[in-house]
Formats: sequence, structure tokens, C-alpha cells
Amino acid sequence: MSLSQPVAKIRPATAEDADAITSVYLESAEHHAAIDPERYTIPSRDFISERYRNGRQYQADADSVVVTFVAESSGQIVGFVDARLDKSPDPMHKDMNYCHIIEIAVAERTRSQGIGEQLLRAAEDWGREHGADLASLEYNAANTRAATFYQKRMGFRVASITAIKRL
Repeated sequence: MSLSQPVAKIRPATAEDADAITSVYLESAEHHAAIDPERYTIPSRDFISERYRNGRQYQADADSVVVTFVAESSGQIVGFVDARLDKSPDPMHKDMNYCHIIEIAVAERTRSQGIGEQLLRAAEDWGREHGADLASLEYNAANTRAATFYQKRMGFRVASITAIKRL
């Protein structure tokens, strides 16, 4: 299902968006901590805001190609997506570029309005423009709403399984 009319304006994030991105990020952190408290926590507002303000939201080296897009509606940031270009470190994998979706979140009050779709499509377009062959992302297996969205609405397929075990 594709959007007929954009719900939000999608644009590259600026340092001035840091506090608004942080609010959406922390809503997402609360949601994930409720789903899987063993693995997720709610970081401090100052820590996340400072990362976005200074362009350090990515765990990337100096050569990495990265982007953050925000969704703006009625003058407010209601979502964001972080993406980077990657290659698999596994020599068994074909030599392809991936547009890896690092983080995506939409404000709770604006979910189910197509904003997540707009953000993902913007990241996918950006990846294509930068030579990516595939888009990739991770989500918590218990997050069935995300699974349905990514697979049924956005066309992602499960390509690998990450298993974890407490040590």
C-alpha cells in the first residue's frame, strides 16, 4: 500500500532538531524496554540529544556514509530514521552495498498515519542514490506490529535470525 498524499514533510535532520528527535527516540526506547527489559533501557535525554546535536548518533567511522531524516508535520518533528551504507563483513556474502536502517521511530500520537512508510521510503531512496543494492534493518522478534509493518506493508523479508543467550 502506497501513500497517495504525503502526511509529513521528510527532510534531512539538522542539529536544531536534536531535542525533538530525542523525544521521539525516548518514546521508542520506552516501548522497547517494555517489550524486552532484559535487553533494552531508556537512556538519558541529555545523552541522546547531545548525540543528535553533534552528529554522533551513528556508530560509524569517519568514512561512513550516514543520514538522518525527520518527518515534520504541523511544524513538529513526529518521526525520524537513521541510515548508513554498509557492506557485509562475511566473504561468503556477495559484494553488495546495503542501506542499513539503524533506527526508525514515529511519535506515538502520529502512528498508523503513513509517517513510518514515508521515512523508510526516504531512506531507501537515499540508499539507492548512494549505490545500495539492498535495504536491511533489525527489529525485536516480540514486536509483532513492527514485523507486520516491515514485511507486509514495506516488502521486507526475513533474511537471517539473530539468536541470543544470557551468559
